[in-house]
Amino acid sequence: MARKTDIPSSYYGEPRKFDPNFRGPVHNRSCTDVFCCVIFIIIILGYIALGTIAWIHGDPRKVVYPTDSHGQFCGHQNTHNANKAILFYFNMLKCANPTVLINLQCPTTQLCVSKCPDRFATLLDAWNTKNWEYYKQFCKPGFKIGSKSVLEVIQDEDCPSMIVPSRPFLQRCFPDFNTRNGILTVANQTIFKDGHNNERSVSDLKDAAKGIANLLNAKEVGIKIFEDYANSWDWILMGLVITMVVSLLFILMLRYTADVLLWFIIFGVIAAVGYGIWHCYWEYSTLSGKPGANITISDIGFHTDFSIYLKLSQTWLIFMISLSVIEAIVVIVLIFLRTRLRIAIALLKEGSRAISYIMSTLFYPIITFFLLAICIAYWAITAVFLASSGNAVYKVTPTDEKCMYASLTCSPKTFSQTNITKVCPGSQCMFAFYGGESVYHRYILVLHLCNLFVFFWLVNFVIALGQCTLAGAFASYYWALKKPNDIPACPLYSSFSRAIRYHTGSLAFGSLILAVVQMVRIVFEYLSRNVKGSQNACARFLLCCLKCCFWCLERFIRFINRNAYIMIAIYGRNFCTSSKDAFFLLMRNAIRVAVLDKVTDFLLFLGKLLISGSVGVLAFFVFTHKIPVIQEEVPSLNYFWVPLVTVIFGSYMIAHGFFNVYAMCVDTLFLCFCEDLERNDGSSSRPYYMSPGLHKILRKGQEGAKLCAAS
Repeated sequence: MARKTDIPSSYYGEPRKFDPNFRGPVHNRSCTDVFCCVIFIIIILGYIALGTIAWIHGDPRKVVYPTDSHGQFCGHQNTHNANKAILFYFNMLKCANPTVLINLQCPTTQLCVSKCPDRFATLLDAWNTKNWEYYKQFCKPGFKIGSKSVLEVIQDEDCPSMIVPSRPFLQRCFPDFNTRNGILTVANQTIFKDGHNNERSVSDLKDAAKGIANLLNAKEVGIKIFEDYANSWDWILMGLVITMVVSLLFILMLRYTADVLLWFIIFGVIAAVGYGIWHCYWEYSTLSGKPGANITISDIGFHTDFSIYLKLSQTWLIFMISLSVIEAIVVIVLIFLRTRLRIAIALLKEGSRAISYIMSTLFYPIITFFLLAICIAYWAITAVFLASSGNAVYKVTPTDEKCMYASLTCSPKTFSQTNITKVCPGSQCMFAFYGGESVYHRYILVLHLCNLFVFFWLVNFVIALGQCTLAGAFASYYWALKKPNDIPACPLYSSFSRAIRYHTGSLAFGSLILAVVQMVRIVFEYLSRNVKGSQNACARFLLCCLKCCFWCLERFIRFINRNAYIMIAIYGRNFCTSSKDAFFLLMRNAIRVAVLDKVTDFLLFLGKLLISGSVGVLAFFVFTHKIPVIQEEVPSLNYFWVPLVTVIFGSYMIAHGFFNVYAMCVDTLFLCFCEDLERNDGSSSRPYYMSPGLHKILRKGQEGAKLCAAS
């Protein structure tokens, strides 16, 4: 007996009726969502116009080269600063933090130099001495000693009042901080003299350039990482090629050995994680008895040599706990889904068979990657040109913060003719940033947001185009009564042509909805960061809830869009109708959806994990010189984890690309199977289009689920 709470299937629309003329994807179709298609084309033309305007107004040199106080680029060819590629700050103590420095808004004179100072010195000590020849290179060009008194030189900032040992970072001179026995030093000194011969502590420089020491360490790490990539790129490429071959063979083998391979995946992952737990426990127990190994990670702080952490017992304890949690999750999920695995295996076999007949689908991700690369490159270039738009803006920089003209816009050409220098002695007209007062510059932030929004729209459209194209190809396979004889020629190309010719508007419509939700999430993320330090707990809680809700909404829209694109590929209807049909079809088969959706996703995820993990283990033995045969050929590296992480991440992304095609195939076959059950009854006049093995297992799974629901 049905329960009173059961919802009749008619609530989600009537089941499909038998149609003797239906043979898969409809060929006689018309354009859908034309209005949205027109809007989409207009937006693309506007995006091209935006990029053109940004290209006209922007100048990437403003991002690449530092700019001195006169608005001139440091290190730019064919200028008098061609050999002066580094920016020097006259008085570092006036700078509040490194962010101010990098944004070129430090209230002190900035000068292009060929090299940073390598010693402590003051203007008073260097004046009219043998050190003047070295010191004068950091003065303004054309300055001659004797033209002014020392006090006037310091007041007008013709020369720096002091110099400190520095080294270039981001093409700017920053104090050469070092730590000795926990004490911060500059050139092995903790005390130095400022421009007024007063003794100052190095900690004052640290406050003025807070966090630079860590940034300099990061730069050293970056250089070593670049060297590792240069030495191991061919080995990394070899690992990625191996991943492609293994992924392709894995998918093809699923057709014949899906059950064996999937159980091998399951037990392989469990065994691999179990070995990891045992190894971590062995390392932990070994290090626990050694002196110095019981120090906590927080005690030693951050180190660029990551091998230090592997000598701590706490590190292996963290690894062991993390792997144990992963192992428990995998085992629990498998226990609850053990009765559903046979159904998923049957569907995966059918998907492998479909891909083997339409091998070109495995290479379609290359087209998607190429189109995504164009979108990302165009967005990034446009963003750089927008960020570098504008003319040099100069601000009044007084010696006294109480000056009434402080931070007002000025012109270097006419500044000396104004009375500002009389009212505020020592004031200068210095370069501050790039900007302007025109309509274009006032709305530059809006243009950045438009650039980001259209970028999201185009990326989602490219992904939607790929999903619709693959769905049409696999639907052509399913609705072929005699496989493979009835499969139409070039199904992938035909599906791609139909999607572009008839359904650009529908794909753009679905992509637009998703892009809007993503932009809202960006706004909430920005607001959340701004209120992170706020005392208003209610506002933080509300934003957290909104972020969670819109994350769920985005996931739901992705799910609906994916199934809507399958219906568009089959029937050629507009986006809203296809979304409704797909949703109703899924709700009429809710039990099957619950059985297959997450089970197949989980098994495919385990496949990606096994492939990337296996290649990662192989890469680990290669880059740590533990394979004697190729030990001498593998280059010596600063950090073996650099190519190792690259290979693992790249392997996962390659496997993800192959398995995405597979997942789209399974989803398409599943919707076609649901339609097949509604349209046909298995008789000679209304035969099923599915394979007999798939029908037998899915029927058995359906009957078992109904018995469980009725009990």
